[in-house]
Amino acid sequence: MRILLLSAYDAASHRSWHLGLKARFPRYDWTVLTLPARYFAWRLRGNSLSWAFGERETLSRPYDLVIATSMTDLSALRGLVPNLAGIPTLVYFHENQFAYPRSGRETNTVEPQVLNLYTALCADRILFNSAYNRDSLIEGARRLLKRLPDRVPPGLPEHLAGRAEVLPVPLADEHFLAPAGFDPRHPWRAGNAHGPIRIVWASRWEFDKGPDRLLAILRELERRGLDYRLALLGERFRHTPEQFDTIGTEFAHRLDQFGYAASPEEYRGWLQGADLVLSTAIHEFQGLSVLEAVAAGCIPVLPDRQAYPELFGAQYLYRDCGADIEQEARCAADALISQAQKLRDSGACVPSVERFSWATLGKEYGRLIEQLTGAGHLL
Repeated sequence: MRILLLSAYDAASHRSWHLGLKARFPRYDWTVLTLPARYFAWRLRGNSLSWAFGERETLSRPYDLVIATSMTDLSALRGLVPNLAGIPTLVYFHENQFAYPRSGRETNTVEPQVLNLYTALCADRILFNSAYNRDSLIEGARRLLKRLPDRVPPGLPEHLAGRAEVLPVPLADEHFLAPAGFDPRHPWRAGNAHGPIRIVWASRWEFDKGPDRLLAILRELERRGLDYRLALLGERFRHTPEQFDTIGTEFAHRLDQFGYAASPEEYRGWLQGADLVLSTAIHEFQGLSVLEAVAAGCIPVLPDRQAYPELFGAQYLYRDCGADIEQEARCAADALISQAQKLRDSGACVPSVERFSWATLGKEYGRLIEQLTGAGHLL
């Protein structure tokens, strides 16, 4: 079976996903085209142009299935490369442009949303990494279509819903493996029965991961006198919210790690040595870093919003207080201190995330691939 996979904005999580697919299904003949995760507006609008005229020979080969990420301008690409129009297509939504929080730097355009809509409409099957992702796209498309002036075909949101399934990004197998031997030089060695509570925060260092909320929580924990150590992991970019610099200075006495881990092994070491994983995100479609931390043995402490309520029970969530960051910080501090006490009393329980393993989800990916290539177009 010959599969063409298109990742039009190949961010780290997208790359991990398609590498996992290739590793899980080595019997298929994979052709993978990717574009770098930079120049967002150009990449979103220009990927069909870049590929249609830069990779035409590759795109014109015979394939049994096309798998594309939602950033791919699939409708334009199928028009520019007619060979693609007759091949069954599966589109994977790691995120959608209807539910992104606004930073204030965006231009007032609906083009990213329209591209998501067109790509979804021309796919034979649409996959989402969470029900929140699916539902926010369908409801966002419904609102957008209502704003358009005329000649809008009826029933498009229902059409999308009929082709949509939720199938999360699986966690790599190594996240479920017990450590082969904890590095004795690691600051967080295995075993933490009586020391400070170890908290890990692992997200991109961007505004949508809530750095202002993280700063407020740390100040609240300081006010309450919790004895803790902090590993602040995640990828840092050239333009980083100022709160991270403030945290680096104001909480230097709490920080054992401040920035990207040097290797995957070191990253897993921080997760395996932590007690709690904290999220402050205002944008989360699946929460892979949280799931990785929980697979490594961390207890999650997460805001009650986006995808998190469908992942974990209420005992692992703190109240979403919207724009009231100080109130939310108090709720998060309550949750962190409560979980810390449970750990000290041996009453804490790490929830299972085995359902997100490749061993579980790989079967569903295989079912869909076989179904699409066996049945052909669903149109």
